[in-house]
Amino acid sequence: MATSEVANESEVNSPDQPEVIIETRNLTKVYRDFWGRPKVRALKALDMEVRRGEIFGLLGPNGSGKSTTIKLLLGLLFPTSGHAYTFGVDATDVAKNERIGYLPEESYLYKFLNAEETLDFYGRLFDMSAQQRQDRIDELIEMVDLEWAKRRQLKEYSKGMTRRIGLAQALINDPELILLDEPTTGLDPIGTREMKDLIIKLREQGKTVLMCSHLLADVQDVCDRIAILHQGELKELGRVDNLLSVQDVTQVQASGLSAEAEAEIRGVIEKHNGELITMDHPTTTLEDLFLDIVRDSAARPGKRIHKEETAAPETETSEAEAPEAEASEAEAPEAEVTESDSTND
Repeated sequence: MATSEVANESEVNSPDQPEVIIETRNLTKVYRDFWGRPKVRALKALDMEVRRGEIFGLLGPNGSGKSTTIKLLLGLLFPTSGHAYTFGVDATDVAKNERIGYLPEESYLYKFLNAEETLDFYGRLFDMSAQQRQDRIDELIEMVDLEWAKRRQLKEYSKGMTRRIGLAQALINDPELILLDEPTTGLDPIGTREMKDLIIKLREQGKTVLMCSHLLADVQDVCDRIAILHQGELKELGRVDNLLSVQDVTQVQASGLSAEAEAEIRGVIEKHNGELITMDHPTTTLEDLFLDIVRDSAARPGKRIHKEETAAPETETSEAEAPEAEASEAEAPEAEVTESDSTND
């Protein structure tokens, strides 16, 4: 499937197709030892295209060649064979890097600088004027939501804050193409969601994003198309929705059905020689559940809410039960509960 799709995408672009930003042809990289003998084949004959305005994901386990591909596209490594093109020029032409933003897997930033000073430093590398730098710094700090910590040294930043200022650094030159190497590595669920929202926002601004990750959920949530690599070889290529769609299974969701209606639906499926695989209530994801609880806790600090409690119907206490409840409350010893005790749970 991967071979046929690459062949189809390698055809001449039609007028309604977006411009090809990245193209690799038979791209191969072999690392050699001190004596020049082949040691590791990191990439083997990679053929793919990334088009303008899409989020393209390189997916694969550790050591599958994702980071090597990005470094080849940046010109940081030279291919053993084959070619890589960015904006229509050879990837070894460093002049094209002025139009690229890069977030490495580990952000090597100067810890003694604050956010504003960090972005100003990288803005100077692109020969931006003082006014351009200041305008861009203000815009990016607001974008990554670090206005409250922009004058704190980076050594005081958490992992999530460091990744966000790293993304801002990658965007200081207002690039057309952004390369992200494991952008959510080391982040908690909240930081991961914020990073994914920022990536989607970049696409809405017309940017092209190439991100590599070994986390399936991250790629599924934000990418338009993906390429799956394993041991340096391309195993699959296509749109996420097409690859995840199970063509021989039809899914129907409905609410408010009675037991009789469900039985009738089962009968219709059996009548047409179909097999009912499952009919139950949908479940949310652990990520959504976690984020809902955290957000609710932030809105109502000190309050612990369980899903069972919110789902249970409210019952009225009868007049006969009320005196008994008051009596039991009177007999129970009073317990002092401070705000700090409740929030420490």
